[in-house]
Amino acid sequence: MSVFGLVLLAAAVVLLAAAEWPRLAKGRSMPLRRRRPPKRHLRVVEPEHDPEEFQRSVERDLANLPTYDPRAKRRD
Repeated sequence: MSVFGLVLLAAAVVLLAAAEWPRLAKGRSMPLRRRRPPKRHLRVVEPEHDPEEFQRSVERDLANLPTYDPRAKRRD
């Protein structure tokens, strides 16, 4: 290695040590992870009383879904 390479390497080590000094001064090398509370976006769905109504609603929802036909002509 050249002298210039050694100077750059030493500067990088000094810069890294200066940037990480507050964490290194505390005596632990890795920060402790804080546990996040679990996200509460799920809800319980009560079963339908009429199974035929449920089936009709599923069929209606499926009929309203957009479809993709790769053979269809593109509209630009």
